[in-house]
Amino acid sequence: MIEVKHLFKSFEDKDVLIDISTTFSPGKTNLIIGQSGSGKTVLMKNLVGLLRPTSGEVLYDGRDFVSMNKKERVLLRREMGMIFQSGALFDSISVLENVMFPLDMFSDMNEADRITRAKFCLDRVDLKGAEHKMPGELSGGMQKRVAIARAIALNPKYLFCDEPNSGLDPKTSLVIDELISGITHEFGMTTIINTHDMNSVMGIGENIIFIYKGRKEWQGTSGEIMTSTNEKLNNFIFASDLFRKIKEVNH
Repeated sequence: MIEVKHLFKSFEDKDVLIDISTTFSPGKTNLIIGQSGSGKTVLMKNLVGLLRPTSGEVLYDGRDFVSMNKKERVLLRREMGMIFQSGALFDSISVLENVMFPLDMFSDMNEADRITRAKFCLDRVDLKGAEHKMPGELSGGMQKRVAIARAIALNPKYLFCDEPNSGLDPKTSLVIDELISGITHEFGMTTIINTHDMNSVMGIGENIIFIYKGRKEWQGTSGEIMTSTNEKLNNFIFASDLFRKIKEVNH
């Protein structure tokens, strides 16, 4: 479980995150949503240590990431997996070598065991047989699946996904959503997804945090979104005619 307590983040005189307190549940897909510029990306960067909060706590199963020394932070980062918006694969090495990269860096496994683990992860994302291909030979959706395989290679307790459906068509986005959700439940990870994709929100949103102008405006499930009376949330979620009609039907 990840807990955020009274988190503030400012850049010079601009307050970007304002007194955010929330909990991200293990074994669930936790989604951060909000308009561009709302602060959700800054929140995720504070969670993974790419930014340091102005004040507040970020607790990983009771351990405060903010107050840790450098060695402690490095050890905790080994418990994290990260899926970047672009996929961030290394173009000059094979799919298998991409997935092995965190194992080569951080594990104590011998080479044979690292290869076995990487192949298992590729098999889990339905890419068995693709290990010797180069990233440039793969479609965007397949590249994203390689990125997921790499992110789970070290069997992380915490999985962070930054806009995992960016640049993908709706059908492929659904495959990626189902894959991330399935892995989350299978391995009991605390998964946090930063997303603009309303299909993801309604499809796999078990715990949703809506950020508005740097504040936590609302928190709940995808089901609770349909009956929410929060005007700011409704304006964000039901901006499209499709979702507005869905809400009307549910009423």
